Amino acid sequence: MTNGFKPGNSVIVAKDLRKRYNEIQAVDGISFEVSPGEVFGMLGPNGAGKTTTIEILEGMREPDSGVALVNGIDVIKNPTQVKRIIGVQLQANAFFDRLTLSELLKLFGTLYGQNIDPIQLLERVGLADRSKSQFIKLSGGQKQRFSIAAALVNKPVVMFLDEPSTGLDPQARRNMWDLIKGLKTDGTTVVLTTHYMEEAEELCDRVAIVDGGRIVALDTPLVLVDRLLETGFRNDRPARDATLEDVFISITGRALRDE
Repeated sequence: MTNGFKPGNSVIVAKDLRKRYNEIQAVDGISFEVSPGEVFGMLGPNGAGKTTTIEILEGMREPDSGVALVNGIDVIKNPTQVKRIIGVQLQANAFFDRLTLSELLKLFGTLYGQNIDPIQLLERVGLADRSKSQFIKLSGGQKQRFSIAAALVNKPVVMFLDEPSTGLDPQARRNMWDLIKGLKTDGTTVVLTTHYMEEAEELCDRVAIVDGGRIVALDTPLVLVDRLLETGFRNDRPARDATLEDVFISITGRALRDE
């Protein structure tokens, strides 16, 4: 198989997924597969259909037609079973503000029937020193990282991350990248959406570019760039070995500036 995909026991299979909302065809025949341990990115403008596709795979939304499998489980027939083996990055309003981080993780562990060590999970996301802090008192970056800790409670086979670094400062964004790389190192499959192309290039083994409810390109970031260059495209912007963000990080350091 082409497109940088390694054939074998795919942990995610999407075949000809379709979803319509009245006159809008949000998902129009999307198909792809994801290998175990792969970081797979879905890119596209607002309204392209990527979020609906992700929600179908999470068992949150039923497609009009098509096949969706996660770890061999039919998402459409067994959405509850799928939800037990995936991790979903929750939004801030999904948490009880006045509970401490340890209390929240224990609560999620109870819901999943898991006996978890909250400190161990918090250490993974750099929040062990905040275990007794209330969620409401966390900074934006801390809340983003805690949402990943909460998603790890059930030891997921697949982690779904929706724009995980949106709104973060450069230090917090780089920290989030390191966290996602750590998930990959641990063998967790990651599916993420992002509007940051640099983020996709840094993290993703392959990316699917979605537009108009369809996948219009799917391959490794390097192959997609090379394919564009083969058309004769040339970037008018001068090539640099560093970005302004690199300058910012070099001057101010990589250390998180959590309040």
